[in-house]
Amino acid sequence: MAVNVPELGALAAAQAGLDLATGLVVADPGPRVAQVLGALLESVPVVLVGSAVRVPDRAVRRLRALMRRSGSVLLAQGGWPGAEVQLRVASAGWEGVGRGHGLLHGRRVTVTAGGRGAAARPRQTELWLPGPDGLVGVVEREAVEALVEERRVGLRVVR
Repeated sequence: MAVNVPELGALAAAQAGLDLATGLVVADPGPRVAQVLGALLESVPVVLVGSAVRVPDRAVRRLRALMRRSGSVLLAQGGWPGAEVQLRVASAGWEGVGRGHGLLHGRRVTVTAGGRGAAARPRQTELWLPGPDGLVGVVEREAVEALVEERRVGLRVVR
């Protein structure tokens, strides 16, 4: 479920493994955004909310209680008041392009997670978004070293 996420493309969502037949997109929740989110959070396990959505503090507390009861999760782009966990892309770069030419193998990002309670200690990991196989996944150190070696093998001296 996605609420007010205009940049969410159906093709990209399908390629990321989302089942479009079971998804719902609310392009503009209108002035009753808190009620829309409440209804969705009672019905589905995961709801994605765009960065432009603003909810009053009183409604945020009600939504938090509703999520505890239902076991649902709210993923918010940007920030969300009182979020338990916050994810941030610390760095990102494309792999495979050398000196302005070549084929892209994948996009590596370093994601940092922190928050409250059990998530208070910051952690970070490297992810492929997407990887050499076109899928999202954790960057394995062996894969990184293989890419570096592949680049070296591909280089030759031209006189």
